[in-house]
Amino acid sequence: MSVRVAIFISGGGSNMLKLVESMTGDHPARPCLVLSNDPEAGGLARAAALGIATAVVRHEPFKGDRRAFEAALGEALAPHAPDVICLAGFMRKLTGDFVDPWKGRMLNIHPSLLPKYRGLRTHARALEAGDAEHGCTVHEVTAELDDGPILGQVRLPVLPGDTPETLADRVLVEEHRLYPAVLRRFVAGDRTPILLEAP
Repeated sequence: MSVRVAIFISGGGSNMLKLVESMTGDHPARPCLVLSNDPEAGGLARAAALGIATAVVRHEPFKGDRRAFEAALGEALAPHAPDVICLAGFMRKLTGDFVDPWKGRMLNIHPSLLPKYRGLRTHARALEAGDAEHGCTVHEVTAELDDGPILGQVRLPVLPGDTPETLADRVLVEEHRLYPAVLRRFVAGDRTPILLEAP
């Protein structure tokens, strides 16, 4: 039986699409749900067009009550019985109440070479620091923001004249390569970190 994967998004879902495209043939996993906190997230329509179940749990009605929001996430997940959750541009911080029961079964992709630059504005921060290289990381999710065991990274050089936008575009290409590679190994039980260089 295939490993069932739920994917959380907040936007266009480009990483979600790459994960879904990878889960075919002899891949040990299949997507069972794409969930978003934003009903306008472009990735929802893209997932539905591929025949994948979708769900929306808006965060606004739960303002100030993160526990209730996370309880609603759990209710939306339950009918689909996922084995693994992949966060793919899901822009809400999850607390230990939600994350802890999924320990060892929840992944995230982050646009920096963790432990550098947790949180937002990662590309601008790398440029402001004068870093010679930048990249992206897939890691297991814990209650600490952008923390948890690292499962894969891609490093790429920062080029003269790079802006946050050009750097973001180049990193996204590598995210699309790294996340599916890590997921395939992860659902097969291999948690050895993958370390890649940009071509």
